[in-house]
Amino acid sequence: MSMWLTAANQVMAATRGVMAAEMQRQTAAMQAEFERQVVDFWTGGWMTSPQMKPRRRR
Repeated sequence: MSMWLTAANQVMAATRGVMAAEMQRQTAAMQAEFERQVVDFWTGGWMTSPQMKPRRRR
């Protein structure tokens, strides 16, 4: 029984580490996206959209 509990504990520890790393990656990605949106808002990036391309002069 002790061997089973030890093995289960090892698996859970590895799983916990993988999940913690994934949560950290997702948190960093969300933070970067939030910062990008804030900078775009305050610098006027929200005024330019992909549909609004500058016209070329002939």
